[in-house]
Amino acid sequence: SDEQLEADFTELQRVAQCVEAERLRRLAEIHRRQSHRRAGYLSTASWLVDRHRLGWTTAAKDIKTARSLQRMPHTREAMATGDLTTSAVQMLVFARQAHPAQFHQSEESLVEAAKRLPAPQLQHTMSHWRQKLDWSQGLKDAERVREQRRLKVSTTLLGMVRVDGDLDPETGEVMLTALRACQDADRRRGDPDDHRTHAQRRVDALGEICRHWLDASDRPLAGGERPHIAVIVDLMSLEGQAGHRTELEHNGPVHPEVVRRLACDASISRVITRGDSEPLDVGRRTAVVPHPMRRAVTVRDQHCRFPGCDRPPPWCDAHHVQHWANGGATALANLVLLCRRHHRMVHELGFKIELAGGRARFLRPNGTAVEEVVALPTKRT
Repeated sequence: SDEQLEADFTELQRVAQCVEAERLRRLAEIHRRQSHRRAGYLSTASWLVDRHRLGWTTAAKDIKTARSLQRMPHTREAMATGDLTTSAVQMLVFARQAHPAQFHQSEESLVEAAKRLPAPQLQHTMSHWRQKLDWSQGLKDAERVREQRRLKVSTTLLGMVRVDGDLDPETGEVMLTALRACQDADRRRGDPDDHRTHAQRRVDALGEICRHWLDASDRPLAGGERPHIAVIVDLMSLEGQAGHRTELEHNGPVHPEVVRRLACDASISRVITRGDSEPLDVGRRTAVVPHPMRRAVTVRDQHCRFPGCDRPPPWCDAHHVQHWANGGATALANLVLLCRRHHRMVHELGFKIELAGGRARFLRPNGTAVEEVVALPTKRT
């Protein structure tokens, strides 16, 4: 039953904490005796890395934790009975390392708090404890935490962009607030065709936030231009022909349909080349959808026109129902506002739009209507 499964997991969690307590107790004793020397190792860390296949960072952290626990009797006792999680132990160890004398006086009460509080609330409690000890030391602690901020961005073999890092509390709060606001706007729509995971929603929200920053008119110039996403594409690819060049400037090849979506509402520069790489002529960058036309579409549609979506115009692209590269006109009768997610669904996931007589019909890939007919509001004057 579900109850038994959860009870088993709880007991296994408790036993795992007990085992971890005993592992660290023995590690502290091995380090004290320097028994690694019998096998010719220069340090306990090198013994852990070679004999037990731990990473250097993990080995160093385990040794530091094991040694600290020898001077933390209340923590050690609670851990041995399985009453403390690994996260709680790490927070208590960090507190002792930062303020050993004060921690000795407060250890019992802090351990009691660690037994009953979830990790986020315990972190909050520990922060308050450190600030009460010494205001100036609290500032130093905060600056020490901030100095550990980092962000690494790399491209994987599959062409994905991997983001890994640690944000300082203030920057993290800004990011979380922005992500939540963007995700809340998504959830309010209640789209039945939205099957994204929470992690995928966060990625899409981050993309929207970055696009808004790039779209703002007061962005600093880079190379004489406002920052923008650059795509290199052959005309044949825009026309839907396979086997021709379609690349993002920083991340390399992408599917031609991705480029066709980006080109729906973009600025285009013509580059005439000899062969594959020698530029002969570069034209001025011009908008595919001129500003007056974009304004007209915005006045008419008011928001993303996919059924049930109310994303406002700044979050939308002007989609060509018949792509301009295939002869579609950049005219009101061939344009419709779509937010980036629904724009992608039309280009890459097989959804289709039929426009006729000022009415729009959205079809799923299997041909069923998302909603029978959605009337486009008449243009206001």
